[in-house]
Amino acid sequence: MRILSIDYGKKRTGIAVTDPLQLIAGGLATVSTSELYDFLVSYIAREEVELIVVGEPRQPNGEPSENLARVQQFVNRWRNHQQVPIEFYDERFTSVLAHRAMIDGGLRKKARQDKALVDEISATIILQDYMESRRMKGGR
Repeated sequence: MRILSIDYGKKRTGIAVTDPLQLIAGGLATVSTSELYDFLVSYIAREEVELIVVGEPRQPNGEPSENLARVQQFVNRWRNHQQVPIEFYDERFTSVLAHRAMIDGGLRKKARQDKALVDEISATIILQDYMESRRMKGGR
């Protein structure tokens, strides 16, 4: 079963997913946040998903960011209507890391300005970090 991650934004949301063996995380899509819930329901109807990891937006000092209330509202809606568990994972610095990955990957400035791509890469970083932390704790 797969693990799916979300980099939830006010307008757009980046989504990443693992392979069925949960070895590799890869970008899946960037969707309009208003369409996120339906996108996930549709995806989960086609693919087996064990867990959804959603980036918990916090400021560098650990205080909640302005987006946290929106993310919590989405998570509460999901938990009230869907069976696939969803949990938070600290997403601090993922956008910075996404830009660094794009630069290191040789993407031109024009491509690095593609916010949808940044969101998808951020979701991938959240998922990779989550999987690594789980391995460090002795999980899968």
